[in-house]
Amino acid sequence: MNSRTRIIVLAVLASVSIAWRASAQTEAKTDVWAPFKFFIGHWEGRGEGQGGASTGVQEWRFILGGRYLHVTNEARFASQEKNPQGEVHQDWGVISFDQMRKKYVFRQFHVEGFVNQYVSDGPEADGKTFIFVSEAIENIPPGFRARLTYKILNENEFQQTFDLAQSGQDFACYSQGIMKRKGAAR
Repeated sequence: MNSRTRIIVLAVLASVSIAWRASAQTEAKTDVWAPFKFFIGHWEGRGEGQGGASTGVQEWRFILGGRYLHVTNEARFASQEKNPQGEVHQDWGVISFDQMRKKYVFRQFHVEGFVNQYVSDGPEADGKTFIFVSEAIENIPPGFRARLTYKILNENEFQQTFDLAQSGQDFACYSQGIMKRKGAAR
């Protein structure tokens, strides 16, 4: 390789290296979790749905060095006409950001044995609505789909809606509730 070819190759490699570093720095400065920081904290609320009226608590927090968002949920249904036995529902979830797909993935584990894997592009254009649609559900008949929507109402409240769809049918609301920040405003 002559010296002129060597200079051209080194110049190309330097340009590629500079472009790659600039791209990596831009990605490093982008906080993929910024849209979700509103949810961090403890929440209490009330809901209504096919299981009847409920009260609930949630906690949202970052785990494993801020790489994942952990969500715990508990809803209590007192004995009532719609649900004579009453019940306590619990689920735990972890939201990750899939850098390859540029999507948020929410894996949710329910005390009843269901495991939902949802996907979301992030907040809708309004910046306040987050829609997660299932891409897989374990331990439920084939064809079922689920959708989980969070809508920020104000600085201390959000609405949570859980929709289900049987195979070949449209989504229908299974439950909906309002969560209020526990304690002082952030």
